[in-house]
Amino acid sequence: MSAVLKHVEVNGVEIPVIYEQDDALPIVAMQIVFQKSGSIEDGKLPGLAKMSAKMLMQGTKKLGNVGFANALEQRAIRYSAHVGTETMVMELSALQEEFGTGVDLVRDLFLDPNLTPSALDQVKTTTLGYLSRKHNDYDYIASVNLKKILFADTPLQNPSDGTPESIQKISLDDIKAYFTKHLVLKRAIIVIGGKVDWETAKDYIEKVLSPLKKGELEPLPYYNASDKQKELITHEKETKQAYIYFGSPYYEKLDSPDLYISRVAMFILGTGGFGSRLMEEIRVKRGLAYSAYSLGRINKSHSYFTGYLQTKIESQEEAKKLVKEVIAEYVKNGATKKELESAKKFILGSEPLRNETLPQRLSRAFNEFYAGKPLGSSKEDLKKIESLTLDQLNNYIKKHPEITKLSFSIVTQ
Repeated sequence: MSAVLKHVEVNGVEIPVIYEQDDALPIVAMQIVFQKSGSIEDGKLPGLAKMSAKMLMQGTKKLGNVGFANALEQRAIRYSAHVGTETMVMELSALQEEFGTGVDLVRDLFLDPNLTPSALDQVKTTTLGYLSRKHNDYDYIASVNLKKILFADTPLQNPSDGTPESIQKISLDDIKAYFTKHLVLKRAIIVIGGKVDWETAKDYIEKVLSPLKKGELEPLPYYNASDKQKELITHEKETKQAYIYFGSPYYEKLDSPDLYISRVAMFILGTGGFGSRLMEEIRVKRGLAYSAYSLGRINKSHSYFTGYLQTKIESQEEAKKLVKEVIAEYVKNGATKKELESAKKFILGSEPLRNETLPQRLSRAFNEFYAGKPLGSSKEDLKKIESLTLDQLNNYIKKHPEITKLSFSIVTQ
């Protein structure tokens, strides 16, 4: 069966549920997604959302980190918590007969999280170690700096991992306040599937969410990327290459009816690897980079066009100039018939690989729901891609000249 949208009432709140029964394997998997609970909610403490998710990996006060991990391991239960820009996600999967135990353990986490000084110190130590290693990750530096340019004076300008300074400042009270505001029923969406009938799935959902308060869900703000075409160059003595990251506004929304055209347009320009415009012009014809990539990032809270490449230090100006030229030419003259047919062939031909496992199907269904579209709309989009004409594609491309207003973040010697 395909995934379906259902609802479960918990403490007077209707919780949306993406559900698919699949008896192929004796496994059950569940995600608890909390909306407007990602790094966009960090406030004045960059890294707070990620730190909070890591604290949810520290077990309960009763069992502690090691005891909780052992309880999971003994029954081969997989559990994790992580955040994106907009959401916090708790994931649980286990064999059918052990899933109920996993639900009990996650419920205990809500009731009695291990919010102790020792647990926080451990999470801080590992986070600071991670950030220290990133000092020599030039891709990371260039990427973080690009966000600072594109989303200055918004919550998106800050690194989601935080900074050493912000991580040191985060207290147990900050984590508790974060949990109180964000781990609430009105923000929750459940994704559940596997060898589980609906009545059993409903029981699991009611049980795991019952400790949570109703809470509130405020509207998610929207931020446009800057069109000021700035450049930020970071000098690193050790690097032997120039790391060039670029980005611009992209006036496209998650619920747009033209999103399927965007997918084709971005594939041809830079997402499609070998054969894409950027790869063809920058690597194949001129040998300026091993790879060149670009894509449109379209989210509820923000959308932007971005890409990157590495090149020789002496070639960075030529490469940067070429990126601008390729994108400007693409917006002006559009794609070719050959490019459109190649993109269609790849996108439609690879579709079965994106939809063959239960997690893939559930993920797709969730993304459709989150975007405000009916479940199954992705299949309709594929039919539209199949019948997409070159005129339709090129008219769409010409409507987005904003992607030529490029800013650059470069790490070089």
